[in-house]
Amino acid sequence: MNRKERVMRVRLAAIATIAALAAAGCGLGGGQHPSILDKETLVVGVKPDQPGLGLLKNGRYEGFDVDVARYVTRKLGFTDVRFTSAPSARREEMLQRGEVDLILASYSITPERLTKVGFAGPYYVAHQDTLVRASDTQIGNVRDLQGKRLCQVTGSNSWKRVMEEREVAVNLVKADSYSDCVEKLKAGQVDAVSTDDLILAGFAANQGGAVKIVNAPFTNERYGVGIKREDVAGCEAVNRAISEMYLDGTAEKLLKKWFGSTGLKLTTTVPQFEGCG
Repeated sequence: MNRKERVMRVRLAAIATIAALAAAGCGLGGGQHPSILDKETLVVGVKPDQPGLGLLKNGRYEGFDVDVARYVTRKLGFTDVRFTSAPSARREEMLQRGEVDLILASYSITPERLTKVGFAGPYYVAHQDTLVRASDTQIGNVRDLQGKRLCQVTGSNSWKRVMEEREVAVNLVKADSYSDCVEKLKAGQVDAVSTDDLILAGFAANQGGAVKIVNAPFTNERYGVGIKREDVAGCEAVNRAISEMYLDGTAEKLLKKWFGSTGLKLTTTVPQFEGCG
């Protein structure tokens, strides 16, 4: 399928929406703003070091986020899709500078981020929880982190959920990534790692019983598809693809594929979308 055929297919699928956008000067191709829908190739940013979500293994990215990205881009008509690593600290910059077209990298939708980039979705709503060493008997919920050493990943907001929203005083220990945090946890350099339960479940499943999730969630984390703020047409097209993913049963299959053995309670209904524009 060439570019013209792909764009026409997307336009026909949402002719009313596209007509409205065109009238406002935000249409596909030839409009005020460029769209991912006008491209021949898409570059998608994913995580390289989060088992179960995004992991670079033997030169190929794998995980739930990666599979969702493959489904969405296929529904948009793309056959040429390239993946690249998107560190937490650089996600907004990568979108703003055009280094990537989309980001699916456990990227929670927050008011602060919405001032810099746009989001389609969410494609899943995770919940923040806490990971500790398997031998730990003192930490059973977020309040028990008081005075403990908590890992802080550059570019992530998870530590703020503990210190600022829950007002739990912790001692922060900086790390470059959550894989680094897990290594520090096993080495006794931090007491806990707190972030989205899907991230923690992926790590827990790959650590041979060295760590455990306390199973005391305390937030909702809406995983969105990062996109340039001005690309309303592209955002709406991604939302339609996400809806199809849930309605045709693919979302449930992917969630069970990557997290079915972790014991987490998985949600398999379409999340409430953020809205585009």
